[in-house]
Amino acid sequence: MADNTVENDINQMDERQRDEALCDLLNSELICALGCTEPIAVAYAAALARLVLGCEPETLEIECSGNIIKNVKSVTVPNSDGMRGVEAAAVLGAVGGNAAAALEVLETVTDADRAHARELLAKPDYCDVELVEGVPNLYIEVHARALGHVAEVAISEHHTNVVRCMRDGVPATQLCPAARGGDVVDACSGTCALMAAATPQDGEQKREAELSRPLGGLSMDVILDFAESGDISFAREALERQLTLNKDISDEGLANAWGAEVGRTLLATRGDDVACRARARAAAGSDARMSGCALPVTIVCGSGNQGITCAMPVFTYAEDLGIDRERTLRALALADLVAIHTKSYIGALSAFCGVVCAACGAGAAIAWMRGGSREQIGATVVNTLGNVGGIVCDGAKASCAAKISAAVDAAILGCDMALADRGFRAGEGVVQDTVEETIAAMGYVGRVGMKDTDVEILNIMIGKTEVDA
Repeated sequence: MADNTVENDINQMDERQRDEALCDLLNSELICALGCTEPIAVAYAAALARLVLGCEPETLEIECSGNIIKNVKSVTVPNSDGMRGVEAAAVLGAVGGNAAAALEVLETVTDADRAHARELLAKPDYCDVELVEGVPNLYIEVHARALGHVAEVAISEHHTNVVRCMRDGVPATQLCPAARGGDVVDACSGTCALMAAATPQDGEQKREAELSRPLGGLSMDVILDFAESGDISFAREALERQLTLNKDISDEGLANAWGAEVGRTLLATRGDDVACRARARAAAGSDARMSGCALPVTIVCGSGNQGITCAMPVFTYAEDLGIDRERTLRALALADLVAIHTKSYIGALSAFCGVVCAACGAGAAIAWMRGGSREQIGATVVNTLGNVGGIVCDGAKASCAAKISAAVDAAILGCDMALADRGFRAGEGVVQDTVEETIAAMGYVGRVGMKDTDVEILNIMIGKTEVDA
């Protein structure tokens, strides 16, 4: 497989290397997660800290970036029986989480774990959460203390990117009895590989550009070449899993009353055409996921909502158009890669709602399945960004499903316009001369222009800023 670094320009590769690099990128993005990835990342960090500590913590101290606090505040922690917030995610992870499962860390939590977590949360000084500034938008640091020892775990930039993992200042790998002959970590069997994976290889400081830009030279043309004729076999399993898991949680969201029931409302009030079904299926997956449904999803760009938004409209249109499985998987790869490409200009978390990027991917894939030219597929992305590029992220919660519906609706409209050779022109707002320039311009708005917006949203959410009615 190819080595995906920012210096690795895909335009300098031959066709085989390109296909391997893009399959590597898909496999690294399309991973399973149980519930919203921000509380899950908190739970993962806490579970890892407990593992390194060697016993249940007597106290927990959690430091988070504003975007983590924003995205965890209102969403239901999965498998928690309705608990919400950073404290709940951290305590449940420390009590019953399986650190080896990474973003499925809470899958095996039991009723006893939930009861014990509630007992600990009722103690006023057990878990302390603080906002930390001057760190990446995605940042979590856990200090777990017991018996005079302290375990420290820090996650930065990506939900499983552990940049620090130590006990009493000693890196986790050096604590392993098998490696050192000591008796430092209880029940070491089976944890040594995890300790190695959790220890940072490149130090705590990594350039944001290296983490946010998955492949040098990635473009709509490269993505379309791959979707049309590339070898997708190395990523086939991940793509199949994305369709299966994300359809399952969508079906659950339509079958039962989860969240604000956006998906069910759409089907009940907007008719049963393919565009409505595409919106409803995508929204329904988020309805269930944001409300704590204990079904795993396949994520894209670190987000289950974005993974669902890429998958369900593509699946729905493929079904309606009679597209075979091979072409459906290629359309899904196209959707995922366009979402990754668009989101890479913005970064992991910001005030820019990431489902817009995923909807751009879904719209591009729908245009492709409907026989659109490359110009029309690019115009679909431009039309979508020119319409809903300003949706703000005010945290993970029930209304994410409505934002997904709006973004997918805009993508389908953008596709319909593009196929009729209609669209937004350069100079209208942030729309530029080409699709690549438009993606970059909107990325700049999300990454730089919305920084202050992000701060003010958080201040309102935590009550630091009072808004006069």
